[in-house]
Amino acid sequence: MRLFPSKVIHFFSPEENERIVAAIRETERRTSGEIRVYVESRCRFVNPVDRAIELFYGLQMDKTEQRNGVIIYVAIKDHQLAVYGDEGIHLRVGEAFWKSEVQQMLRSFSASNQTEGLIQMVKHVGEALCHHFPYSPGGDRNELPDEIVFGK
Repeated sequence: MRLFPSKVIHFFSPEENERIVAAIRETERRTSGEIRVYVESRCRFVNPVDRAIELFYGLQMDKTEQRNGVIIYVAIKDHQLAVYGDEGIHLRVGEAFWKSEVQQMLRSFSASNQTEGLIQMVKHVGEALCHHFPYSPGGDRNELPDEIVFGK
């Protein structure tokens, strides 16, 4: 079974896609942390956190210098989502933070506002990253791509 499918499906319009990527870039300018968004149609796991973890390691997000990568995972048709943060950020914000973020995003999604929900989640996660891992001029670099990863 392939981790990353060969047929890519885009779930957002080009404008929506650019708004989400812009939110990631804007956030990452203020932190050494890294945010990736992975969107696919269906979750092949019962628990979307398990899929987020699989993708996190598959995308080599555990290789960031300060272990401060965060993946936001969404399975559009299954109405499932998860957020998974590497040990550096998780030790600072804890499980309650991730659960709260998922609940906020679920509220946005139930109002059929996936784009705004993702943007808000990127910003909220970004605030935590900025607080715990502020940007250091000259020392920080963008360790991971900012583009949304689309599954099928």
